Amino acid sequence: MNTSFKLEPEMGLQPEQGRVRLRTLVFIRWMALCGQTVALLTAHFGLGLELPLIPALFVVFLSGVLNVAQIATRPASSWLRNKEATMALAFDLVQVSVLLSLTGGLTNPFSILILGPVTVSASILTRRSTLFLSLLAIVAVTINVFWYSPLPWPEGSFFLHSLYLYGLWAALVFTAIFLAVYVSSLTQEARSMGMALMASQMALAREQKLSALGGLAAAAAHELGSPLGTMLVVAKEMKEELPPDDIYLPDVELLISEILRCREILQNLSAWPEEDGGDPYNIIPIVSLIEAAVDPYEKPEIKTSITSNPKGKGEGEHPMVLRSPEILHSLGLFAQNAIQFAHEKVDISVSWDNRTITLSLHDDGPGFDPQILGRLGDPLIANRDQTQKTITARKEEDGEHMGLGVFIATTLLARTGGKVTYSNHLQGGAVVNIVWPRQRLEAVVNQA
Repeated sequence: MNTSFKLEPEMGLQPEQGRVRLRTLVFIRWMALCGQTVALLTAHFGLGLELPLIPALFVVFLSGVLNVAQIATRPASSWLRNKEATMALAFDLVQVSVLLSLTGGLTNPFSILILGPVTVSASILTRRSTLFLSLLAIVAVTINVFWYSPLPWPEGSFFLHSLYLYGLWAALVFTAIFLAVYVSSLTQEARSMGMALMASQMALAREQKLSALGGLAAAAAHELGSPLGTMLVVAKEMKEELPPDDIYLPDVELLISEILRCREILQNLSAWPEEDGGDPYNIIPIVSLIEAAVDPYEKPEIKTSITSNPKGKGEGEHPMVLRSPEILHSLGLFAQNAIQFAHEKVDISVSWDNRTITLSLHDDGPGFDPQILGRLGDPLIANRDQTQKTITARKEEDGEHMGLGVFIATTLLARTGGKVTYSNHLQGGAVVNIVWPRQRLEAVVNQA
């Protein structure tokens, strides 16, 4: 079982897919250029500040040239990959830094805008890109502390002590670090959750298709039963009318045997949905549902036992539940995981009272790694989350770490009202407990 989240191309979740549209960055840059131009002209002509207007406007002009070049070389609706978006934001950061150096450095009231590209990166790009832009911003801020053209304030009207400039430098540096670490972490977690929920929906859709396929098989068996019966009657009559030495008799006997074989296959197809709950309207005992989920993953060398234990008096009858794709997929995943890591046996027990239905899976394997036990149920993505390197005790056969599969199972069971907890048994092995409100899970059986 592969329970880790692989960003496969067919899933449409590649990590290197476009992060942001070119049109969006171009539009934001045009707005920034307009604002920069208006600020420069207002300060120079409106407020009478003698600024290096030509060099400053040339820096603004270069940014506009980049915008025009990007629009001319590729469609505005195209998506920029992570590296392309990082380079574009790095250019914007350097452009703002140079503009600040020409217009007062950190004494410029607009110096806070140097963190704009870092903020954009923290919300849409990878953590590595955000860290790179944050370091670039720190370098730019540091340069603007020592090398800048002072603003030509009227003499004696305004003065900033060097201590204030150092304090402003520290504030901008710590803000850049905060954006790189905290905001990017929240964004990455939200992005991982979104992709994981998409994978959950795909897993549920697959189970629903399998369930529908079972009902379709039953319908096909029912519809084909009558034509096969007619064919069998005609073939038997032909056999009775043919003499014993007729050359066509072996062919007729072969035809009868093949018709009987087809009938047997259709009977099996018709019986399978009833036994395994393939009919979406079929209501089965909770133990039968568990057996249907576990059966595909059983191994001869691992003893798998399923026991039932009513907790209260008058609770002897098994609760009847609908065959749920969510429960089938989730229990199948837990059962496969337990059987894979078990040494000799897996114990599955279900108990109920008038309020709850409780299911417990316990294997005698190595158990869950204590370092990740508290994070089970989160969308841990092995090839994106470096903390997954600590998961060594329980790995999949293909070498991938588990994580998203557990998240999918937890999410799907939550849709049925189930609450999942994970723990290690005192005598060894992993334990998965699932508790449902009985009235939420139990189906009402209509008596004819």
